Amino acid sequence: MELLKGLPLRRTFLAVTLNLLALTLSTTALLGSYWCTGTQKVPKPLCGKSKASQCVGVPMPSDEDAGNVSSEDVVHYSWETGDDRFAFRYFHTGMWLSCEESMDGPEEKCRSFIELSPPAERGILWLSLGSEMLYISLLLISFILLMVEILHTGNPVCGMKLNAFAAVSSVLSGLLGMVAHMMYTQVFQATVNLGPEDWRPHTWDYGWAFYMAWASFTCCMASAVTTLNTYTKTILEFKRNHIKGYDGSLKDQPQHHQCFIQQISSYYEPKGKVFHSVSEGVDFYTDLQQKILQREPELDLDEVLGQTIGEDRC
Repeated sequence: MELLKGLPLRRTFLAVTLNLLALTLSTTALLGSYWCTGTQKVPKPLCGKSKASQCVGVPMPSDEDAGNVSSEDVVHYSWETGDDRFAFRYFHTGMWLSCEESMDGPEEKCRSFIELSPPAERGILWLSLGSEMLYISLLLISFILLMVEILHTGNPVCGMKLNAFAAVSSVLSGLLGMVAHMMYTQVFQATVNLGPEDWRPHTWDYGWAFYMAWASFTCCMASAVTTLNTYTKTILEFKRNHIKGYDGSLKDQPQHHQCFIQQISSYYEPKGKVFHSVSEGVDFYTDLQQKILQREPELDLDEVLGQTIGEDRC
């Protein structure tokens, strides 16, 4: 039958696809620097020969009036109140770097986000980074197990074991990913309030990498549920086939197939069959005694015992 040749491939392929999507999204989010984006309110630089826009203009006196104007008046004018002397520069932050728009050119200025975070929160940030890396590692392990399950379809026992380990790995990775994302959010909010003065954002919001990380978590949990569903449905299919009289076709199957089906079927006996009781040992020796009486007198007890055990052995 098709069931003995391998686990249901459609659900396995779906689990592999979801796992690969989660792995791709999480890796891209970890390497990106767009978890949070926003603007920073910074003073405009003074206008000069190399800076004519987004700057504070200071009227310089002519050479004739240079002696009549003191330097204190010029300094007082350059620090006048009002929002016109401020500029709002764009910034984006990830787990590793925080980059800000430069007021002097199109290039960006990047700094380590670990150094920007408060010292009291750096331990949580490192724990978040470690959890994120472990999350990706477990996703990779789960993907490898699912691929081996697809390629190794000769033995259903090994396939079911691989399926179970892949499901456990996916669940653990999803939990670690959720914790990592929540810890990073806590560290960023603490950095907004307690970070350096020249970095604190004026307005901010979550970026595409943050949503990509949570989408990766969703795909990871969906892959875990699909894998568990494959395992459960395979067990139920064995039970149904056994109830319908599937035992008669075991003679044509390999030995490991017969053992696997008998092990699974022992948990799902039909209602019309007698369950094993505590007195199973007494019944065994009663049957053994009857066999000895029915056999020839010269038949040895050890031979009868060996034949009986061989019949019950899988």
